[in-house]
Amino acid sequence: MNIPSKYLENAVDQLASLPGIGRRTSLRLALHLLKKTETEIDDFSKAFVDLKHKIKFCGNCGNISDDELCFVCLNVNRDHKTICVVEDVRDVMAIESTGSYKGIYHVLGGLISPMDGMGPQDLNIESLIEKVSKGLTNEIIFALSPTMEGDTTNFYLFKKLQSYSPYITALSRGVAVGSELQYADELTLSRSIQQRQEFKMG
Repeated sequence: MNIPSKYLENAVDQLASLPGIGRRTSLRLALHLLKKTETEIDDFSKAFVDLKHKIKFCGNCGNISDDELCFVCLNVNRDHKTICVVEDVRDVMAIESTGSYKGIYHVLGGLISPMDGMGPQDLNIESLIEKVSKGLTNEIIFALSPTMEGDTTNFYLFKKLQSYSPYITALSRGVAVGSELQYADELTLSRSIQQRQEFKMG
């Protein structure tokens, strides 16, 4: 692809670094941005600078937030004794969109995956154990994707948490095995939450 400007090529390279965007698409996007006014481009750029520098992670659950605590943890009407364990913030958004869950969350920041070099020490697990060890949790819901990595993480968490005697459940298998939670439709996800079952080893 012959790009006649080093500035355009640099913009194309940056856009092409985003997941799911090839060079042809990034060129089309860069040329579209070139048509915008300087004010529009400044606003566009500022949105991403603010995203990087101003966004916070909730000190209680790990969800993204504009403040020290996220909107879920700050909500006194939520059931703070029920914790839904998810892989990342996209899963929080997916579950929240169903409107069927009224507890709080705990974001792990990934799944145990030796093939990808991700072990328990790389995830937000210790803070979950510390939280549950205080004896104020009635139920823990494993809402991880039904993949090999998700199941491995579920089993690891179960072994770490069961001694504290909370009721541990998992989403019903309405979400197709091998798929990622964030891509489940709202109705399927809502039913999986409402029909969750007790988690057992084996």
